[in-house]
Amino acid sequence: MITIDGAQGEGGGQVLRSALTIALLTGKPLEVVNIRAGRNKPGLLRQHLACVRAAQAISNGHCEGVELGSQRIRFTPGKVQAGDYQFAIGSAGSTVLVCQTILLPLALANGESCVSFAGGTHNGLSPSLTFLTQSFLPLMQRMGISTAVNIDQLGFYPAGGGRWQLTIQPTAQLQPLTLLEGLAARAAQQANCAINVVLADLPESIVEREITSVRQQLNWPAVAANVQRVHAASPGNSLHLSVIADGYQLMVEQMGEQRLRAETLAFRTAERLQALLKANVAVDDYLADQLLLPIALAGAGGFTTVAPSLHTQTNIAVIEQMLGQRFMVTELEAERWQIMLDTDS
Repeated sequence: MITIDGAQGEGGGQVLRSALTIALLTGKPLEVVNIRAGRNKPGLLRQHLACVRAAQAISNGHCEGVELGSQRIRFTPGKVQAGDYQFAIGSAGSTVLVCQTILLPLALANGESCVSFAGGTHNGLSPSLTFLTQSFLPLMQRMGISTAVNIDQLGFYPAGGGRWQLTIQPTAQLQPLTLLEGLAARAAQQANCAINVVLADLPESIVEREITSVRQQLNWPAVAANVQRVHAASPGNSLHLSVIADGYQLMVEQMGEQRLRAETLAFRTAERLQALLKANVAVDDYLADQLLLPIALAGAGGFTTVAPSLHTQTNIAVIEQMLGQRFMVTELEAERWQIMLDTDS
């Protein structure tokens, strides 16, 4: 049994999710202790429970300690089985993170799977469903994982209530992914840029002010703006700024909050994109964290990104401990880093 210390690094839920995914892929029993020790409210929350139960369901595995607030679990996976599954969080917790826990094991399983999710899709504390569909999944397509997403309803914080389905086609082996070319040159051509706003049951003036502010700050007068107007259990406002690359999008996103001015939201989001373009990288800091395990499974690849976050460093440590694979993390120049799988490890 492999024991993983959930207090290491950033001490959050990513340690648990990555460990569960790798346990499913290797079939090895797993113990995770000190779960989310680095958080104000440690232990399993609803979305973490959903991740564990999803891992258990797709492998007919055995779990101990799976309850709200638990800081220790044991998980013995069985063989991952493709099929139809339904997972509900019961809160606005991230369905995207539950999806990412089981995506790779199901993609490498023995047939097509269709998974239904219920819960949060845009909560500001994790990658949104928009980010998943436009940035992450297109890169999985390049690595050999074919998926299709069908959305019934989006779910914003605090009510959640989102419902969507993911169909996953099986693949025998992931293909290496290398993203080294920075996107500053592409961004200079405004035809490669995009402004997207997801608006649920809020005044139209909010969108107009956000778009105007973004265009002014980024000098994007010619960039088209797409507004997705939806109904949801909670009002919501999610701003997404993208540079369209080769088959994926370099995307930054920010959720609106009560008493946060539209202009302030636009400024913060645009500022993040400007930092990525100044560093001239291919991958943002959030996507960097999510690409590590697929690249490790492919056996080769890497990308340029900004200084690795504590999230990324922690994920590297978990992968190294459980799979024995190492990443070479190199600072190329100020604010520009390269992370490559060490193929000699």
